[in-house]
Amino acid sequence: MAQFFMIHPDNPQQRLIREAAKIIRDGGVVVYPTDSCYALGCHLGDKKAMERLLAIRQIDLKHHLTLVCADLSSLATYARVDNAQFRQLKAATPGSFTFILEASREVPKRTLHPKRATIGLRVPDHAVTLALLAELGEPILSCTLLLPGDAEALTDPYEIRERLEQQVDLVIDGGWCGTEPTTVIDMTDGVELLRRGKGDPALLGL
Repeated sequence: MAQFFMIHPDNPQQRLIREAAKIIRDGGVVVYPTDSCYALGCHLGDKKAMERLLAIRQIDLKHHLTLVCADLSSLATYARVDNAQFRQLKAATPGSFTFILEASREVPKRTLHPKRATIGLRVPDHAVTLALLAELGEPILSCTLLLPGDAEALTDPYEIRERLEQQVDLVIDGGWCGTEPTTVIDMTDGVELLRRGKGDPALLGL
């Protein structure tokens, strides 16, 4: 049975943030708010939690998972980024973008795209997410909360709890997050727009 935390979207209660971070560290799968849809997340180093996350979405690693990072410097820890890419990333973070980048050695191989050794990375602009990342001190391995058969991501925390209370360990109600997903940019060979979403591609000259 999933726990359910109501966390203020602008002024997160630190006690609840600490409890949520502990659930992630202990191997839990959580639903949490971002600046672009609700997301499923787990600890980067926990293989079983990652497998549960993939099972909920009914996807494999050919669908890029995303490392949600606290800031641009931590993003650069988990991806190979040259100076030109860093300037482009700086122009678009924090924000509703997911960047496909070549992973660094800091990223467990089991989390990567099986053929490309790439992973999605992003720096969100949401107080609850950033507070959770600060408490964890590391990224959250994540994917959008788009369940099999659904046309759009789930937005109502109470519906999320009803549908997933036997599959996740925690649902965080952080208010309305919208249904528009992130804009996805592949930066492994130039800059290519893969999906137009909430983030404005013009920030990257697209």
